[in-house]
Amino acid sequence: MSGPVTTLDLPAADAGLAAAAAPDVEVTDSRRSTVGRFTVRRALPRRDRRTIGAWCFADHLGPASVTENAGLDVGPHPHLGLQTVTWLLDGQALHRDSLGSEQVIKPGQLNLMTAGAGVSHAEEATGAYRGELHGVQLWVAQPDGTRHGAAAFEHHTELPRVERDGAIATVLVGELAGARSPARHDTPLVGVDAALPGGRSSWPLRPEFEYGLILLTGALTVDGQPVRPGQLAYLGRGREELVLTADGPTRTLLLGGEPFAEPLLMWWNFVARSRAEIDEAYLAWDQASERFGAVQSTLPRIPAAAPPWRPGS
Repeated sequence: MSGPVTTLDLPAADAGLAAAAAPDVEVTDSRRSTVGRFTVRRALPRRDRRTIGAWCFADHLGPASVTENAGLDVGPHPHLGLQTVTWLLDGQALHRDSLGSEQVIKPGQLNLMTAGAGVSHAEEATGAYRGELHGVQLWVAQPDGTRHGAAAFEHHTELPRVERDGAIATVLVGELAGARSPARHDTPLVGVDAALPGGRSSWPLRPEFEYGLILLTGALTVDGQPVRPGQLAYLGRGREELVLTADGPTRTLLLGGEPFAEPLLMWWNFVARSRAEIDEAYLAWDQASERFGAVQSTLPRIPAAAPPWRPGS
C-alpha cells in the first residue's frame, strides 16, 4: 500500500513546521488515490495538514477482494527517509524487500520497514489467501539523526492491548495508558487501533503531542463533531484526555506525536529535505544503481517518476 505521493502533496521547498495547535476538532475528507490495483482513501498528507507528529502519510485500503494470485500488486519500488507501518484489519498480504525479507502479514500483526538512506520493497498476493483485504499503511518521517542510516525490517506478531470502558486499543507504535509497543520509533510517537463496542470511552493523551483520528469503520462523535469513514479528525495539542462516543461497533486509528520540527519535502516514495536529495534518489532508482538494492519479486519494477522541477518533466 505504499504511496506514491503526487504533485498534490508537494510542499514548497521551504516548508517548515506544519503542525499548529487546533482549538477545535478539524474534520476533513480523505481524497481518493490509486495504489496498485486498488483505490485508497488518503488522509495524509494534505495541503493544509502535512503531518501529525512524524506521521506524514496515511492510506486506508478496502475492504476489497483479492485472490491467491491477485492482491495489492505493487511491484518493487524505492523508499527514502521514512518508515512504512502496515496494519491489516482483514485479509493477508505478502511483503518482500531488498533486505531479503519475505513476510506474510495477517490481521493483528505489524510490519515496520525502515528505509533510512534507501530500501525497496513489493506488496503482493500471498499465493494462498482469497477473500477481503482491509487495512492501512502509514509513513513515519525519520529525523535527521536516523534518516541517513541503514535500512531495517521488523515484524511483530504480538502487540500490547489496553481495555477501557469496554473498548480495546491495540498499541501499534509508542505507548498508551502504560502499554508500550515493541516496534521501533525514532521520535516521540504513538499509533493505536481502537475497537469500540459503542457508547462512550475515554483515553489518556499527552498534552505535548498533537493527535488525529482516522475512522476505519462505524461512526464517532468527538467534541460534538461527527466523524465518518474516509475522514480525518485533527485534534491539535494540549489535550490530556480524549472522549469518544461511538454510534455502534467502530474501529478508529489514533495517531499522535510531538510536532515534527524539521521541514519535509515529499515526492513519489521519498521523504527528504531538499530537491537535491530527491534528485539523487530519483536518478539512483532510474539508473538501477545499488543504492536501493533488489527485490526478488515476480511483479514488474515500478519506474521512477521524474520530479516536476527537473528539465523536461
